Amino acid sequence: GQDVADALGVVRPSTDRLRHVARLGVRTRDFAYGVHGLTPPAEPFRVELRAPSGDLWTYGPEDAGQRVTGPALDFCLLVTQRVHRTDLALRADGPDAGRWLDIAQAFAGPPGGGRPPTESAS
Repeated sequence: GQDVADALGVVRPSTDRLRHVARLGVRTRDFAYGVHGLTPPAEPFRVELRAPSGDLWTYGPEDAGQRVTGPALDFCLLVTQRVHRTDLALRADGPDAGRWLDIAQAFAGPPGGGRPPTESAS
């Protein structure tokens, strides 16, 4: 999907079907820590993602101190490791939330290397 679109230089329209990937990305938070040999934070996180339709998708308690916010597409591209974090419009509030975005992985297996940032982001 995304890799083919990138290779062809085309933009794929995003839809609210991304919700399934976003939910998987949120639910695999502790897994991402584990495959990196790290202990997951005990504190819950709040994730607020703006869907392509404009709806707001929320996960976790509203009063959580660790928060991730931004476009759902960006979050999905991050947790599937299709795009580097610095090339996305995601915001992490709290050190644990920031660390999670550095290691996020919504797929099984060993930690992926992720993508390098684009030259414009470095």
